[in-house]
Amino acid sequence: MPRAATTAVITGIGACLPPRVVDNDTVIARGGLRTDDTWIRDRTGIVHRRHADPGTSTGDLAVGAGRAALLSAGVPRPETLLLATSTPDHPCPATAPAVAHRLGLGAIPAFDISAVCSGFLYALATATALIRGGMCSTVLVIAAETYTTIVDPADRETAPIFGDGAGAVLLARGAPYDPGAVTAVDLGADGSGSHLITVPHGGSRHPRHLPPPGPDARYFHMQGRAVYAHAVRRMTQSASAVLGRAGWAPDSVRAFVGHQANQRILDSVGDRLGIAPVHRFGNIGELGNTAAASIPLVLADPAVHQAVAPGARSLLTAFGGGLTWASATLNWPAAVPRSEEPPSGPDTTPLYTSDLSRSHPWTASTTIS
Repeated sequence: MPRAATTAVITGIGACLPPRVVDNDTVIARGGLRTDDTWIRDRTGIVHRRHADPGTSTGDLAVGAGRAALLSAGVPRPETLLLATSTPDHPCPATAPAVAHRLGLGAIPAFDISAVCSGFLYALATATALIRGGMCSTVLVIAAETYTTIVDPADRETAPIFGDGAGAVLLARGAPYDPGAVTAVDLGADGSGSHLITVPHGGSRHPRHLPPPGPDARYFHMQGRAVYAHAVRRMTQSASAVLGRAGWAPDSVRAFVGHQANQRILDSVGDRLGIAPVHRFGNIGELGNTAAASIPLVLADPAVHQAVAPGARSLLTAFGGGLTWASATLNWPAAVPRSEEPPSGPDTTPLYTSDLSRSHPWTASTTIS
């Protein structure tokens, strides 16, 4: 008798956001930027973003999101942990093993995936392959970023865009028709554009002990116009490819979630794909661009879950530095999202307990102005 088809199914969703909400006027004042609130809103769609407090690391946010996803799924110990990030706690070692330890997960495999803003979908594809191949039955995928640690507050092109946060999903073995099932994936990269999104200083090309190649080389740099054109084209092509693999028509998609980079990019991709605005979801206005964490943070948004029925056809797509891009189709998850605040300090005590009362619904905080 042939074995029934299996795939990875999202059974838990978690989020961790820094409590500090920062508005456009505050970003402008901090960096002395020559711009205004209207310009930022019109160009990006961003009104607020979250900034991590000093001493809060990517790993801290990852622990909060990972724990929330485990509580959402009711699974105390996954078999593997993947962490998508381009702002790790240290250049070496990877951040994922420390996150696994702090979650009390024992000696499970844990490793980082670096694909910048495409990182979550790269990790989702990796986890899906591990489950489909029979190597794992459960995988915790976390995407966490603290871009405020690498962005120049005086750079008008990047400072208003980025925020900090983490999102996570717990994937388990299931059937392709289950709510939350990943049905198809598409990945791509083009290294000829690696210079378009970069932090020039600090790697083996320009080691930290040598003078930096430029005065701002330690910060994140992005060639905005070129990235915009690449992002629209690559996300549209990748999304079309994955829809073809899934056998879905664009007008059958009921939830389109693109990487929350820029509202105009999201609108252009949605228009080119032919997906109606009513079926497009995001939170860029309130969270800004959280890089790899942006898609899982939309998945964790309770407002989105109120608007999309479990099992609905859903399309995810992203573009990031590398250059990298990725897309996935899935049935909208039935999991109820959970959220956690970042743990304080570099505590290494395992945080997972069976007490669900420590997890709370998505929370809002007071805007800093």
